[in-house]
Amino acid sequence: MERHLATDRFMEFDGDDDALLIQRIDSNEIIYCPPKRKYKLVGKYVMGDKLGEGSYGKVKECLDSDTLQRRAVKIMKRKTLRRIPNGDQNVQREIRLLRRLKHRNVISLFHVYHNDEKGKIYMVMEFCVTGLQEMLDRAKDKKFPIWQAHMYFVQLVEGLEYLHSRGVVHKDIKPGNLLLSTDSSLKISDFGVAEQLDITTGSDEITTSQGSPLFQPPEVAGGTRVFPGFKVDVWSAGCTLFNLTSGKYPFEGENMFRLFENICEKPLVLPEELDPVLISLLEGMLLKDPYQRMSLDQVKVHDWCCKKHPRTEEEVSVGGDDSRHSITIVPYLRYHYYDSESEDELITEHELNESRIQAENRPDMSPADLQETRGAHNKRRRRKPISCISVKSIASCKQS
Repeated sequence: MERHLATDRFMEFDGDDDALLIQRIDSNEIIYCPPKRKYKLVGKYVMGDKLGEGSYGKVKECLDSDTLQRRAVKIMKRKTLRRIPNGDQNVQREIRLLRRLKHRNVISLFHVYHNDEKGKIYMVMEFCVTGLQEMLDRAKDKKFPIWQAHMYFVQLVEGLEYLHSRGVVHKDIKPGNLLLSTDSSLKISDFGVAEQLDITTGSDEITTSQGSPLFQPPEVAGGTRVFPGFKVDVWSAGCTLFNLTSGKYPFEGENMFRLFENICEKPLVLPEELDPVLISLLEGMLLKDPYQRMSLDQVKVHDWCCKKHPRTEEEVSVGGDDSRHSITIVPYLRYHYYDSESEDELITEHELNESRIQAENRPDMSPADLQETRGAHNKRRRRKPISCISVKSIASCKQS
């Protein structure tokens, strides 16, 4: 919502024909006053900017007011979860599992808050700067250099090894569920469809899997009644490695029926440009018979995993969007504590346009980032000036 600080341009009417005359206003004379950011506290965490959004809810950056550590908070509405099949059940399962898990390659859960008045659940988790899928979307040919794919895959295997040792089958391993922390440590995330096995039985057999179709094994695609759960994760990890190194998927189809048919029946075809040692690993991980498929122990000691890969190609960067790295909490704190002493930040239409053009011309800008940037600029135009800031603390939030 613009606020004109230049001389107002009034509409003029000619006395003879009542023709409406509109005088053009230069973009430098259209001035916006962005709203000051509301300070919001959930438990002991100060809320920051939104980092992302999905079907379950949105993720924001937050700051632990005791330790000053950056965190991410997943915010979900109960009414939204009720509209998603098994939505609330999946969230509660994820909370139960994450509370019992602690490993450098598994996302950490710190606190859970429930706001019954607003019907919201807040999951405070480890802060990550990006995910492998976002990086692949920006990468040339949608793949990583071999050395970089190896670096991430080895960490994935270590994380899965820990999960399986705790009797947990993830069931939905894919690049979109693999995040990176600020020190480039890989974090396995999204345990909504994971399953906790009864380790006293000594069996990993399961009967269901609700993971992403492109990463599902033949025993799931073919409707097998009972199958080994750990081998589901091995297959999905193999599909992930295939995707990281080739930019493609092992099996595809124009619809779900064709996809599952291809997964079950079509022979695996590997890109010729891949190293024979890598091909050997992928063939072992993507065997259609789960009982013949490689185990995680075999994957870990495979020559490709143990080999050191030279950095012959340029790294796919975490991304040029600095908002993922620079802490977003500072403006909220500044406006809260120094609001009375600060002046309004005024931005002209011309400056907004220049900023948008610079962002769109960045070489590392993906189509998704470009769309997000355009949306942010349009949203900024719609904002109304705010003259004061009110502190919004959720006193009714209780920790579970």
